[in-house]
Amino acid sequence: MTACTLCPRTAPDHEHLCLVHSGELRGWLAEIPAQARLLDEFLTPAGAPAEGRLGGTGRAHSPAPVDLRILTLLGPGHYDPAGPDDDGTAPIRVLLGAWAGHIAYLYPAATRDPHGIQRTQPCEQAWPSGGETIDGWCDWLAAYLPYALTLPLAAELHTALDTLVRRLRDLTHTRPHQHPRSAPCPACDLCTLVSTDGQWGVRCLGCGHQMTPDEYDQHAAAILHTHQLTAR
Repeated sequence: MTACTLCPRTAPDHEHLCLVHSGELRGWLAEIPAQARLLDEFLTPAGAPAEGRLGGTGRAHSPAPVDLRILTLLGPGHYDPAGPDDDGTAPIRVLLGAWAGHIAYLYPAATRDPHGIQRTQPCEQAWPSGGETIDGWCDWLAAYLPYALTLPLAAELHTALDTLVRRLRDLTHTRPHQHPRSAPCPACDLCTLVSTDGQWGVRCLGCGHQMTPDEYDQHAAAILHTHQLTAR
């Protein structure tokens, strides 16, 4: 076990972030596409005539002004993870794609040269199976997150996505709800287990321990059984 780069907690072997912060990364990558879709809805002119309406009387109201921050987040641009500090204006898709490319360049890929000799070299670029979209990049980053956590840049990735998600939530006023679970955490014994909308597992806010829904159900059933035996 090693120390987490961002806090006093310990991180799993060969990783740079504790379970709490790596869990946040997974949660943000699941949340960002939904936040982006909300932003896209904000671009629909509020004063546009009703769809399918022909003729009619009066005029449509002037469209409500669009927040330029939304246009910036959904538009084109440039971002370099290894460059100067982010000024907070990097578009979503560009930021995600740049981080994917940065991680891919460090990922060792086995190839063969024209003479048939096998070589290990960095990947030239990231290829998201879902296309170079916000959803596609989030899926790619989530798939390669176990590798990214072994790199020193894991803390910088956490900071970049944390900043991005804060910008998105500030505009949409939406964040995933956490639902407390009744059973205590099996790792630290604190009653800080929660499930979060849009995320599959159950995690502890105290120590970062993560469980699948089935594991939690079995754990909760065992706790209940123990209490029933004690109460007799």
